[in-house]
Amino acid sequence: MTAPLAQPRPQEQPILLRESVGSVAVLTLNRPQARNCLSEALIAELHGALDRLRNDAGIRVIVICANGPVFSSGHDLKELTARRSDADGGRAFFEKLMRQCSAMMQAVVHSPKPVIAAVQGVATAAGCQLVASCDLAVAAERATFATPGVDIGLFCSTPMVALSRNIPRKHAMHMLLTGEPITAATARDLGLVNTVVANGTERDAAIELAMRVASKSAHTVKIGKEAFYRQAEMSLADAYEYAAEVMTENMMARDAAEGIGAFIEKRKPTWEDR
Repeated sequence: MTAPLAQPRPQEQPILLRESVGSVAVLTLNRPQARNCLSEALIAELHGALDRLRNDAGIRVIVICANGPVFSSGHDLKELTARRSDADGGRAFFEKLMRQCSAMMQAVVHSPKPVIAAVQGVATAAGCQLVASCDLAVAAERATFATPGVDIGLFCSTPMVALSRNIPRKHAMHMLLTGEPITAATARDLGLVNTVVANGTERDAAIELAMRVASKSAHTVKIGKEAFYRQAEMSLADAYEYAAEVMTENMMARDAAEGIGAFIEKRKPTWEDR
């Protein structure tokens, strides 16, 4: 009797996809079967991609989106639970993972390239944190946002850091204490996202927004993004002192001279990103 042929194993798909649309890098979370939860591997992949894009002169803006009906459901709870059998009950792994995730979120903020989230479906817990960490965000009409850790006995403490820097405190506390989701329209009104678009168009809308930002001087955008986050942590007087220094240095840049000259001469500027 002839033995049946072995069925080929399906090729495993990358958990993070990257493509370029002109000078825009599109990073796509690709764990739709797991609701794009942020496993240790996906956190590492995303952090690595952000690091590689820092010095990629051909990329001026980054868009983060996701495959499937969910943007991201947060941390991989099955992965976390599996480590409770460790000798220390999982403590060392939990600490390492939270630090790795926090470092990745900070890599979004510290990237010299603006980062835009394109959100469909649900963005909860660390998924909501990722949206809040991005510089800009576009959401589909049916998108929802939540920090529901309190419902399972795990307060969303690390998502709280990004969330509370995006929306008013009492609204952040309401989300954190109740775990209740907010709609895309409410997220826009509170400042968590910039704009709400028709379902299925969020990726294209985010890329279109990215291209508008990419048309500016990359040198100027880099200076401005860094200054925005630094001054936000300062007192009013210190912020103005720092911002004055930044503007002085910016005025000495070639692109500032070119941009101001082009404005006066009523022509389109030619950026050299320096």
